[in-house]
Amino acid sequence: MGLSHSRSSTCARLFPRLPRKFVLASYDAPMSEYPAAPAASADRSKIITKPVLSWAFWDWGSAAINAVMTTFVFTVYLTSGLFGDTDANSVVLGNGLAIAGLAIALLAPVAGLRSDAGGRRRFWLGVNTVIVAVLTAACFFVYPEPRFLVLGVTLIALASVFSEFATVNYNAMLPQISTPATIGKVSGFGWGMGYLGGIMALAIVLFTLVTPIFPWAGASETNSLNLRLVAVFSAVWFMGFALPVLFAVPEIPGDKGGPRFTLLQSYAELGRRVRALFRTDRHTVYFLLASAIFRDGLGAVFTFGGIIAAGTFGFPLTKVIIFAIVGNVVAAAGAMIGGWLDDTIGPKRVIVFSLIGLLISGMGVFFSPGAGGFWVFGLMLCLFVGPAQSSSRAYLARLTPAGQEGELFGLYATTGRAVNSLAPALFAAAIALATPHVAQAQRYGILGIMVVLLLGLLLLLPVRPPRSDG
Repeated sequence: MGLSHSRSSTCARLFPRLPRKFVLASYDAPMSEYPAAPAASADRSKIITKPVLSWAFWDWGSAAINAVMTTFVFTVYLTSGLFGDTDANSVVLGNGLAIAGLAIALLAPVAGLRSDAGGRRRFWLGVNTVIVAVLTAACFFVYPEPRFLVLGVTLIALASVFSEFATVNYNAMLPQISTPATIGKVSGFGWGMGYLGGIMALAIVLFTLVTPIFPWAGASETNSLNLRLVAVFSAVWFMGFALPVLFAVPEIPGDKGGPRFTLLQSYAELGRRVRALFRTDRHTVYFLLASAIFRDGLGAVFTFGGIIAAGTFGFPLTKVIIFAIVGNVVAAAGAMIGGWLDDTIGPKRVIVFSLIGLLISGMGVFFSPGAGGFWVFGLMLCLFVGPAQSSSRAYLARLTPAGQEGELFGLYATTGRAVNSLAPALFAAAIALATPHVAQAQRYGILGIMVVLLLGLLLLLPVRPPRSDG
């Protein structure tokens, strides 16, 4: 499986302006041609190293944003009756997240390209992490009145934009800290740590702010102080656990002899590289497009899961958080099992199986008459989301030439966000269409998400898996 002359020439045509050390990294390069994991030189099969653990702690910390803020607590607060009609609030949130997705689609790949060329991947990970923490903390000022709804949705949407920028650089570190033999397991470990971090964050929120074990001033429900303090807690949690990766994973070397682009020139250069990629390796482009669709659906499962639990199945916030804790345990197990299967049977098989499981589970939620069915099929959704997310990241990492991780993961974010408005828009549209005809219209938002997952699965089926698959 060595680097053939034809494949080397292909990479040279694709990235003609890169130094030769980057051009020689092929999509099917042997293990020795990948950047060595900092702690893996002695034992390349070792998974849990100091850089890997520090890298995974960023996922652990970001769970406070993903699980607490955008899924199970703060968005449930925003779409509650405190801010007006719950269906209307859900539409506003869906539209706000759709606009954020368009912003990410326009900016993420250029951010990745420029961080690769400038050798500032870790720096921009830190900058964007700080911005997310500040925006999250600012949600403290979203008081429970309808006039504050737009402020709350705006802060959540902006936090999601900068969180995605941070994630581009975070994901691009995956080949730095793993080897081709362990990349699936390391990716699964990172996702699993994220889910476990979500469990801890949700438990702390539940027992100190929502239903406190010991009464204290911060747990006061006056002006929803306890729920607004959730935002402050999430910001501190994220920032604290994000720090280790900024010290343990070294900064990448910049291309000092390479060209420097203005912002507009970066878009032109990006367009040239995408066209070259399409000519030389179309299946990578096909995967980016297919994963964009199904990842949008995966994100929507978590984004709107807590909202559906509360609005459709009548879960009070306490039960929403309990479900979230149990769901994160299931999702963590699914992600780690999926990571092992990824290195064993290949990422494409794991993703296809997971998407089929998600479609079955999602329809189970839609047809469930009560809370019991939501518990069963909702936990099944959690089980399959983790492996699909983890293997999607590992899939692209197996295809990425050395030195181009930020750029391709920027494209990964962009293709995802280019259609990221799709799932929220279909969720909102399905509710809006059903509202005149049924009493509980929010349930029909599930169908919009299922359409997105099905389309992603159909687009993925003809895509050729990576050379290392199987």
